[in-house]
Amino acid sequence: MRLTNCARALAASGAAFAACALAAAFVPVLVPAAQAATAIAQYDAPKYPPDFTHFDYADPGAPADGSLSFQNFNEAQSYDSLNPFLVRGSPAPDIQSLMFDTLMQRSWDELASEYPLIAQSVDVAPDLTSATFHIDLRARFSNGDPITAADVKYSFDMLTSPKASPLFNAQFSVIKRAVVVDAHTVRFEFSRAERDAPLIAGDLPIFSPKWAQKADGTTIPFDQLSNVPPIASGAYLIESRKNDKQIVYRRNPQYWAVDLPTRRGMFRFERIVFNLYLDLYTQLEAFKAGDADVHVEYSATQWARKYVGKNFRNGLLTKEALPTSPAQFQGMLINTRKARFQDVRVRHALSLAFDYDWMNRMMFYGQYTRLKSYFDVSPFAATGMPSPQELALLEPYRASLPPEVFGPMLQLPNTLPPNSLRGNLREARDLLAQAGWHYRDGALRNAAGEPMTIEIMDDEPGMDRLILPYTQALGMLGIQAHLHEIDSALYQKRLDNFDYDMTTYIYPPTTIPGAELVRRFGSAAASQVGSENYSGVRMPVVDKLVEAVQKASTLAELETATHALDRVLMNEYFLVPEYYAPNERFAFKTSIGRPKNSPTTYVPEEWAIDYWYRKPGAPDPARGNVHNEQDTKNTQAAVAAQ
Repeated sequence: MRLTNCARALAASGAAFAACALAAAFVPVLVPAAQAATAIAQYDAPKYPPDFTHFDYADPGAPADGSLSFQNFNEAQSYDSLNPFLVRGSPAPDIQSLMFDTLMQRSWDELASEYPLIAQSVDVAPDLTSATFHIDLRARFSNGDPITAADVKYSFDMLTSPKASPLFNAQFSVIKRAVVVDAHTVRFEFSRAERDAPLIAGDLPIFSPKWAQKADGTTIPFDQLSNVPPIASGAYLIESRKNDKQIVYRRNPQYWAVDLPTRRGMFRFERIVFNLYLDLYTQLEAFKAGDADVHVEYSATQWARKYVGKNFRNGLLTKEALPTSPAQFQGMLINTRKARFQDVRVRHALSLAFDYDWMNRMMFYGQYTRLKSYFDVSPFAATGMPSPQELALLEPYRASLPPEVFGPMLQLPNTLPPNSLRGNLREARDLLAQAGWHYRDGALRNAAGEPMTIEIMDDEPGMDRLILPYTQALGMLGIQAHLHEIDSALYQKRLDNFDYDMTTYIYPPTTIPGAELVRRFGSAAASQVGSENYSGVRMPVVDKLVEAVQKASTLAELETATHALDRVLMNEYFLVPEYYAPNERFAFKTSIGRPKNSPTTYVPEEWAIDYWYRKPGAPDPARGNVHNEQDTKNTQAAVAAQ
């Protein structure tokens, strides 16, 4: 599986950014039905007061002109659709974020809060069965039409219909229906009283029904609406397209929300240009030659060795690693649907054979940190001994759990002196023997004489550096392991159908654990084709702990439930934990500036595109450093077309 962050992974399949980086289970601050809230938060009160002027990580005084030249926004090497909500086709880079505003805006420096955008306030029913959003009377689509409650309902109905990608239907599945109360009021009724439901409704992207209308009055079916420029609600318009390798967005001069607190200091580039390249090598070399303003690096080797050259020496380019959280959970999945992996001792042995310390030292230049929790770098990771509250959740299932769950939090094996891989392999050999696997006739075999064989599936050639040393270590145990590289389409098909032994996978991080845990670890999801329960977890204790996460009404209750869940998952060895990068690696032209404060949770590409800016007086090759009459004509033409 690709070693990229969640946004890149989901953007390639058309999923919403909010569903990747921020969507989780939330607990809104409830208000009486007669009093509309201008912000909803998880526990306690929102960080920002009603009269706040901008987010702390935004710079409202930054220049608001100039252009940004960017490269591949995700793994797509080309695009063939202007509709990011379809299952078919590859959407234009970052089109959802740049052209489609949501009802409310999430803060990037809180666990979970939303503030006014298209909706200026929201009433949450005390019993969590509905949320009523009040639309800002100033809200407008890109063609100048006011945004109404009917438009919101239309957007919801389209995204949850069979004509849209099922990813959106899943994201908004808790919403039973949208009801138009009046021209500027819409009520979302929920199928169940979940604490995350009001904020999920606030994540709804809004677009106009006129997007699908042809000049002759007929309507284009939504699932065929792929090459018509959107009549959307966001800050940018499509200025031009050059085949399927380039697209230019231009900021809408009539964008109504430019002075909202949630938009001040945001979208500072007048024009954003995406040029798509066929491979990562070409992207990097083009950036080093000055053809792009910002480049985000995901390879430790590239970062350590390739960011050199004339433009770094002369000060045109620079690089910087910026901290981020929470950690994405990356590991080598073990498919417990296979009989040979159903014994926890076998899975533990497979974990012991992974020599992270050698890999980080010899291949990754010490840039990574070993994962030690499913919720690493967050308050939801278990540490030390279980608390009395955690034990209360775990005790009813003691007989079915490894005794280590009730002791100190698991310490993963390492090969730092005095430890060694040889010592870890001896422990792995003993565990395999206890599970009935013994070395004879040139292989590790069970009582029936069947050899232990493992196919490690992947779709990216660069992963062989990680997997091949691992297969060699497994070979020392008598396990016949091999890497099988396949193309991405076949890889996804086999992943969806659970047709694999082991494969590396990245679970996208969430600011707060919640509904995604049902998809990843719930027993029901284990047999659902296309679900995220890739390891095949089927444990009543896990189901109960996931339920406790979703029902938590205080932060303390949520932390207790996630800590207990973390202990179970880690000690059951459903995957071999790998590593995470504690920093995001940015390289950029010194003519590009950024706010002095960074958000705590962000996707690096989104952070640069949405909040960085071109410094005053800096050269702007993408526009010849001159704003001319043609620029104005292009904008006017784009507005008229959209």
